[in-house]
Amino acid sequence: MNRRLFLASFAREADVIRAVRGIRGMGCRVVDVYTPYPVHGLDEAMGLTPSRLPVVCFGLGALGAVSAFFFQSWVATIDWPLHIGGKPLFAWPSFIPITFELMVLFAGVGTVGALLVSRGLLPWKTPLLPLPGATDDRFVVAVDREDALFDAEAITELCRGCGVLEIDARAEAAS
Repeated sequence: MNRRLFLASFAREADVIRAVRGIRGMGCRVVDVYTPYPVHGLDEAMGLTPSRLPVVCFGLGALGAVSAFFFQSWVATIDWPLHIGGKPLFAWPSFIPITFELMVLFAGVGTVGALLVSRGLLPWKTPLLPLPGATDDRFVVAVDREDALFDAEAITELCRGCGVLEIDARAEAAS
């Protein structure tokens, strides 16, 4: 699906935060902000909700730990019981290292996979930068032009007051 975007590029992070807050204050939806490095406070300015990846990480870690512990218990007591040196069959302290390692493996690999799928960062998808230098030395704000409250002249004036470098209102980007 193609979406028409209003793009404005800035040189400083303070300018882009001020512009995003102003655009959101007008009731328009900021689609994305392209930055060369993480900007503190930008997620609050964009009104983004906290990520659910920590919950996914905890769930996958718990799944890995439980599956490893139960698999080792089943092998040691039912499938291949071995009596070695008078040790009991269900010697759970010896299961802890493998349980920990599989917990870390499931949590790490699963969380990276969930991040890639949730953000659409799939191997066959080509990246599309809205403006040249968007992630090199510029901060680019993308506003949805199809929003009902979108007013190009008001947003242009707001961006000029925030120190805009370039405005592109004709852009089309794949979402």
